[in-house]
Amino acid sequence: MQNGTLLAAVDLGSNSFRLEIGRFDHGLIHRTEYIKETVRQGNGLGADGNLGAEAMQRGWDCLARFGERLAGFKKTQVRAVATQTLREARNREEFLARAHKILGFPIDVISGREEARLIYQGVAHTLPQSDERRLVVDIGGRSTEMILGRGLEAQTMESYNVGSVAWSMKYFPDGQFSLRAFEMAEIAAKAVLDEAFDIYRSGLWDTAYGSSGTIGAVGDVLTAAGWPPGGVTRGGLDWLQDRLLRAQSADRLKIDGMKEDRRAVIGGGISVLRAVFDLLDIEHMEAAQGALRHGVLYDLLDREQDLTDLRSTTVRRLTTKFNADAAQAQRVSKVSRQLFLMACSGMPRAESERLQRKLEWAAQLHEIGSQISHGDYHKHGAYILDNADAPGFALPELHRLSQLVLGHRGKLRKLEADFEDRVFIQQLLCLRLAVILCHARREPDLKGLQLESGAEPARLFVLNCRTGWAQAYPQSAYLLQEEVLAWQKTPWTLALAGL
Repeated sequence: MQNGTLLAAVDLGSNSFRLEIGRFDHGLIHRTEYIKETVRQGNGLGADGNLGAEAMQRGWDCLARFGERLAGFKKTQVRAVATQTLREARNREEFLARAHKILGFPIDVISGREEARLIYQGVAHTLPQSDERRLVVDIGGRSTEMILGRGLEAQTMESYNVGSVAWSMKYFPDGQFSLRAFEMAEIAAKAVLDEAFDIYRSGLWDTAYGSSGTIGAVGDVLTAAGWPPGGVTRGGLDWLQDRLLRAQSADRLKIDGMKEDRRAVIGGGISVLRAVFDLLDIEHMEAAQGALRHGVLYDLLDREQDLTDLRSTTVRRLTTKFNADAAQAQRVSKVSRQLFLMACSGMPRAESERLQRKLEWAAQLHEIGSQISHGDYHKHGAYILDNADAPGFALPELHRLSQLVLGHRGKLRKLEADFEDRVFIQQLLCLRLAVILCHARREPDLKGLQLESGAEPARLFVLNCRTGWAQAYPQSAYLLQEEVLAWQKTPWTLALAGL
């Protein structure tokens, strides 16, 4: 990463969408621009689990404005992530397909634990480095993340389905405040957060930090009212709840330091925050400057290098956990990358290296289901990836890996994959060919083998073999001929030359 490079993070939260742009300078990222829009997409999630048309349109309109600002940015300079609302939405693909086109960049729906990890990264990079044990809490619109960590390392992470938007809609309809409503909202929040008591209890951390959203808003109000700046206290929460009860409704609430967009969700936010204070016996919580979007920016730096890319560490952890054959995984990785380089020789180097790394991950993981079943290990491997706790990976990214693992052998029509996606098809073919060529679990003879890809729009791959190769390796030649037949049932064609 060159000093002076601009990086951007887009956070599609349940209450607000945010765009953070920063400039990279000697390992640090300094803000150059920040845009926040209150979209309240979480309000548009219906009882059927679908996002309503108006909520989707609000999101698209906001992303169009963000997209205009990001014009000229390269793909490697921008990452957009979506959180709880789009994790829940049954029709999220409808929203995301159009959102991708409007924004101009792909949008990753991340798991709750991955969101928690990135939040911690954002907070930790804005704090002085020390050995203190940190508790970080982020109360968002539809989820609350809690993390224990030290320095830059998040050690324990969890996400709970409770947040300011969801609780405001459920317990403070029409913005009406009452003592009974606050009591019910707190009891319900504690019921969801109950398991956090043992995991994050007092004594396991030295300092509690609150990130973004609700905690930042409460801190601003308390500071404006004369409370000590920089944090939230139990007494301050009691005082603020009393102010809400006096106002009786969000419409009548007039209080210094509270932004207009926060009034409608402050009741739910305070209820959840009070529940956290009670459960974890917190007396004071520092307001942190870092948040999810900052963690996304620093994660962009790590993704550039394989040695620091957390996804590579996650892949190694999974292969070890499921006792995959490391030597075979290495052979298949090496051969699949060689084939990919042959087939995609005209691709820009940076793009080719990025795609090779993902292909290598699939190769490393292709046998992780073998401990469950010998015959259907590819199916079990795909299931593991679709349901694994995989730090560093977005959910669609992990599913794409699962489809490569599922499709590395057997019939191709079982895949949910888009056969119009040329890059995926190239990766899949190279992985399948590598598995065939390494079937004997020894280094294959690739001398004279060349994989060629027809120029678009042609959907043709040709594998050239040297004279005598088929006679020297008859089983490999047979498996390759079977592979030709497998691709005949797809829109793509594999041809063999020299066999």
